Amino acid sequence: MSEGGPVSADEDADDDAEDDSDDEDEDDTEGEDDDSDEEKPAGPVARERSSSSAEDSLIEEADAAADYLEELLDIADLDGDIDTYSEGDRAHVSVVTDSEVLVGRDGEVLEALQELSRLAVLTTTGHRSRLMLDVAGHREKRRKELQLLAQDAINDVNETGEPVRLAPMNPFERKIVHDAVKAAGLFSESEGEEPRRRVIVQPAK
Repeated sequence: MSEGGPVSADEDADDDAEDDSDDEDEDDTEGEDDDSDEEKPAGPVARERSSSSAEDSLIEEADAAADYLEELLDIADLDGDIDTYSEGDRAHVSVVTDSEVLVGRDGEVLEALQELSRLAVLTTTGHRSRLMLDVAGHREKRRKELQLLAQDAINDVNETGEPVRLAPMNPFERKIVHDAVKAAGLFSESEGEEPRRRVIVQPAK
């Protein structure tokens, strides 16, 4: 990680929850017999089993977070339904509610609650999680807003040929902008320190 200097979109995306490979469960030897003469599966079969194992792990993460959030809603006497699913290499949990109490100003409460949910998953599963939490559709609404913002910046860069610096954003928001810029064939990087870290949209190199 750089100390405030520009980083690539991929590095910036990894800022969210310290996304490194350490959260993979290395203890995958359960049920194997050291004396077995059976050949280990290879090729498509091995990949299929690996994929199934990864999916099971994401389901376990989502269920652990859902249990934690259900208990929290009960304690706080808040109404809300909980949906879970997996997408890509992340478990997703969404609290469906009309209240934005758990969102907070600029999503601050939501960000804190996401970290607590990840800690709950760590306690239950023994490994770190990149789980993504949404409450009251806040992230989805913000995603659409940021895609429009990114498009405006892309248009400006294409018209003027000059870089455009956007307002400070959190890692989740920056990732959305980076993805939109990359899809448009331009270049983006981040600069600054949290919580003032921002995306710079630049012409294609």
